[in-house]
Amino acid sequence: MSRLITWAAVLVAFVAVPFYLEGFWLQTGLFAMSAAVGAIGINLLTGATGQLSMGHAFFLAVGAYAYVSFSDDLGLPTPIAAVLAVLLAGVAGGLFSPIAGRLKGAYLGIATLALIFGGQHLLFNVEHVTGGFNGRAVPPLEIFGFSFADKPELILMNVPFGSLERLWFLGGALLLLAALFARGVLRGRPGRAMNTIRDHEIAAGVMGVPVTRYRAGAFVLSSMYGGLAGVMLALVFQRTVPDYFGILLSLDYLAMIVIGGLGSVGGAVIGAVFVSLLPQLLTRYSDALPLVSAPGSGGVSPAEAARLLYGAAVVGVVLFLPGGLLGLLRSLRLRLPSLPTPLPDTRSSHVS
Repeated sequence: MSRLITWAAVLVAFVAVPFYLEGFWLQTGLFAMSAAVGAIGINLLTGATGQLSMGHAFFLAVGAYAYVSFSDDLGLPTPIAAVLAVLLAGVAGGLFSPIAGRLKGAYLGIATLALIFGGQHLLFNVEHVTGGFNGRAVPPLEIFGFSFADKPELILMNVPFGSLERLWFLGGALLLLAALFARGVLRGRPGRAMNTIRDHEIAAGVMGVPVTRYRAGAFVLSSMYGGLAGVMLALVFQRTVPDYFGILLSLDYLAMIVIGGLGSVGGAVIGAVFVSLLPQLLTRYSDALPLVSAPGSGGVSPAEAARLLYGAAVVGVVLFLPGGLLGLLRSLRLRLPSLPTPLPDTRSSHVS
């Protein structure tokens, strides 16, 4: 009963947020939601299956730019464009999956770097599709005549609901569905097989697990999560910019799953919130923080300070918190039973 009350309170708080918080916090929260979806995807690949990928940002770019191209260039309805963009990201992952199925560890990480470098080249040079350096404007999503944009004007309880307020609920719904689907995968037979491949690859093969097929499948699924995150990011940012989808974004995603906790959906969400909120908070309060200055002023910028801080957080987690922040929350709950139960750990090392 206490758990039900806790989740009901979380739902009420989530619904109330757009009525009370300003645009900056709504946009920051939406960036965190899109990052959480992408982090769940990379955690399925790296945390659950043990496959290192440095190219996750490439699939976000595929999702974001494909949505713009399908809806703007081809004139498709925006919901169909969004679905096709996610599927195209999966197809891109499928084309790379023969490599992902046969390589592992650092070898796969190095191979996926080619996706980043090749993707950056295309984003900057195929200007008739990507818009080049300046990127492209993102058409707002429209479902059954309801537009997730500032117009037409919508007022609820004397609060104007613009694009951010409308996207808040869409982002929450997509994150919830993505998390539930991933939990279902991890708690079922595929998840147990993926964990066994991660922990005991030879034993998995002896037990009859098709290692290559599972690795390739995890890569495709992770790519589709990345594509969905890219679509969400494009809708929030309202413009696709090539510079954003570089190697630093892929490193951010690896930091998210390490800090939050490898191999669990809850860990991916917690890590995504931490890593995506930190630079926004440092930017917001840079004037009041020591050693942090505005970009271009010669000091440490908020973005640089954020990377230094969560770089230190990664080291701290590796040394002192092998279960990440999610593991820390679980240990605190054991000492303080009144705390709400975190999302259950879906990792396993056995195949049913």
